Amino acid sequence: MEEKDTINDLALVHRQLAILKDYFPELTETQQSQLDALFPLYADWNAKINVISRKDIDNLYLHHVLHSLGIMKMLRFKEGSTVMDIGTGGGFPGIPLAILFPEVQFHLVDSIGKKIKVGQAVAEAIRLKNVSFRHCRAEEEKQLFDFVVSRAVMPLADLVKIARKNIKKEQQNALPNGLICLKGGELQHEILPFRNQAVSLNLSDFFKEEFFQTKKVVYVPL
Repeated sequence: MEEKDTINDLALVHRQLAILKDYFPELTETQQSQLDALFPLYADWNAKINVISRKDIDNLYLHHVLHSLGIMKMLRFKEGSTVMDIGTGGGFPGIPLAILFPEVQFHLVDSIGKKIKVGQAVAEAIRLKNVSFRHCRAEEEKQLFDFVVSRAVMPLADLVKIARKNIKKEQQNALPNGLICLKGGELQHEILPFRNQAVSLNLSDFFKEEFFQTKKVVYVPL
């Protein structure tokens, strides 16, 4: 029975990977091979260090990788941009974004050292050259970036407060520099203080899977 479950799980993983590739048909061979490698790497690490819910690891490509790439629906970063990922955990959204934007530099920050260790190991295994990592609280990071990204780590007001100090003045992208974060559920209360600036997109407008029905990507210029 256990062996059958494993086969079924792998079938689910491969279906999700196919869905992901359908949404991004322009992937290069290198990007495809890097994405292919993510599941065995994360599954192996997750057995040792729990960075993704053990019940959810088989949904890696849909719930974690594709969700991370939802940030691209708000903005495609220009070559040469710099991006910090606050509270990256095991590398989300930073690692999937770094795969899709090889000419953009990503800096992944988390306060939990073992999670940073997983992210570093995955990035090294897939030869991802455009990422750096730091084990620290986001408040401690003083470098400047074009954008800060994050995935549901804290309320929007707290994210804005932390990210503001890290935003460059010089602009080079289609949107003014700022914060782009992935959020779920009802956001009216969170967005209210930024209602004249914030832009929110429903990911269900781009990804048809049920998981994305309540998921949003939010941009706040800083």
